[in-house]
Amino acid sequence: MSRTVIAGLDGSPASLAAAEWAAREARRRRLPLKLLHAVEEWVPSYGYALQTAATPSPQYWGERIPREVAQELAERHPDLEITTEQVDGRPLTVLTAAAQGAELLVMGSRGLTAMAGFLVGSVSQAVLAHAERPVVVVRPGAWTDTAYLPIPVDSGPQEGAYRPVVLGLDLSRPCDELLDHAFDAASSRRAPLRVIHSWNMPPAFPFDMALLAAEVRDGTAAAAAAALGDALRPWRGKYPQVRIEEDCSVGQAAGHLIEASADASLVVVGRRIRRSGIGTHLGPVAHAVLHHSTAPVAVVPHP
Repeated sequence: MSRTVIAGLDGSPASLAAAEWAAREARRRRLPLKLLHAVEEWVPSYGYALQTAATPSPQYWGERIPREVAQELAERHPDLEITTEQVDGRPLTVLTAAAQGAELLVMGSRGLTAMAGFLVGSVSQAVLAHAERPVVVVRPGAWTDTAYLPIPVDSGPQEGAYRPVVLGLDLSRPCDELLDHAFDAASSRRAPLRVIHSWNMPPAFPFDMALLAAEVRDGTAAAAAAALGDALRPWRGKYPQVRIEEDCSVGQAAGHLIEASADASLVVVGRRIRRSGIGTHLGPVAHAVLHHSTAPVAVVPHP
């Protein structure tokens, strides 16, 4: 597999933000960047004028968009290897196929306000549900946020330049691919890694935590915290340079991750690979985080 960061590009503000984010990520990983544009055959709808010889064709825009974006990125990142590719076909099909051979696929979202988070479009959501490689979704303007300080051209990532990378970890389904991606993201940014594990009491117990005996509640919390520490211990040795912040909290995982995204440079969540032809293929936590996070979200598929 060729190690390449790929950015899906269609000329929208969301895809331009994704391209800039991908360029910075490629620099951090010391990998080349490919700008990929899918050109779908265009059929005029009823009520619209037919295309004339003077009207630019989809192929024209398909060549111009990535070329111009590549030129702009090259000016800002002169040390980055950038290539462009135009592929005929539906964006969903093209991007899903490209993701299989990429180190990372980056796509844009349809941005809303910072308070409302962002909304994942139908193509992005479908690619996320089927890709078997990590996919990052970036909202417009995310790379200009304070979490993304400018990287000097003549130096690598600077200490303290990035807010924490946030990882949502389900201890009932530990996954090396997910942990490795999160630790690598934190290491390349020289940022702390905040690992969030959410736990709940068994259904037999009352929902109101205040009604539980203190020893039962505290004992369950201590057991969850100990399990989180055990799961992270091997990774502390593999990434000794990464400062880990363990967050073991009672409640719903999605809510904790969405709240933490407000102070994160990246949120990392997992997605189980499903071969079934039905269903969304996105778990409820990943789905909620993708729609409401205020930081870019990396979705890491795993068995």
